[in-house]
Amino acid sequence: MTSKTEKSDALRLIIKKHKRWDLIFGLIGVAAILLANLTLVALFAKMFIEGAPRISAEFFTNFPSRRAGEAGILSAWVGSFFVMLVTGLFAIPVGIASAIYLEEYARKNWFTDVIEINISNLAGVPSIVYGLLALGLFVYTFGFGQSILSAGLTLALLILPIVIVTTREALRSIPLMVREGAYACGATKWQVVSDHLVPYSMPGILTGVIIGLSRAIGETAPIITIGALTFIAFLPPIPFAGDPPAGLFDWLFSPFTVMPIQIFNWTSRPDPAFQANAAAASLVLVLLTLSMNGLAIWLRYRLRKNIKW
Repeated sequence: MTSKTEKSDALRLIIKKHKRWDLIFGLIGVAAILLANLTLVALFAKMFIEGAPRISAEFFTNFPSRRAGEAGILSAWVGSFFVMLVTGLFAIPVGIASAIYLEEYARKNWFTDVIEINISNLAGVPSIVYGLLALGLFVYTFGFGQSILSAGLTLALLILPIVIVTTREALRSIPLMVREGAYACGATKWQVVSDHLVPYSMPGILTGVIIGLSRAIGETAPIITIGALTFIAFLPPIPFAGDPPAGLFDWLFSPFTVMPIQIFNWTSRPDPAFQANAAAASLVLVLLTLSMNGLAIWLRYRLRKNIKW
């Protein structure tokens, strides 16, 4: 009887000790989260206080200038728009198609295993490596030059692993009964994929795409590597406009700058007025990124709400 009581007391002591460590670990985790969030809030508040007074209609419609009060982000946000357009047009269809092939069509062997491992590893490669790759491949080998096309393709390569991985995870989340039911009704593999799997997995796919694009829009290192301009006071040519008229795709080979490069240029100047411009441009970029992530959450919620198994 005494032996049982001693064992019970020892067990109670061990459980109490473990609960104490669980509590300590939980408190450390909460403190770490609060510290990280408070740091972000403080940085965002400082950026808002310095940059918000500088934001106006002229700030979006003026070109960069050597006079801080007249400088704007017109060429930067237009360049970012065109670069992201090229990025999306390449990365979205290629990434989704690659994920569908690997998940639904490719045979499971050592070759596909190697591809899957490489895709997962590429998602963690530093962005500067993609810039060096693009410099040798797109700028020099293919002859695209330091253009919007080169920048868009560079960022497309950067987010391609993200799109592929998230699309595959979305396809895997579809219950097996959907596939079996479609095959039982006589559907072909393509009909199963196009009519059932892709529509049902669209919330996850769109979330991955938007998160990938929101990462790409803030990248600086690969864009600098391929030769983005830090000061540019003109816009890409409008198709069929000008004298002589510009071609339909001339804008693809135009020099460019993007928002992160413009922010980098302003922060490197000692004048406090340019620092305010950098804070304002950073605020715009952060709000744009948060909006894209918010859009991803909203789309995921709405599409999942409309799905009926």
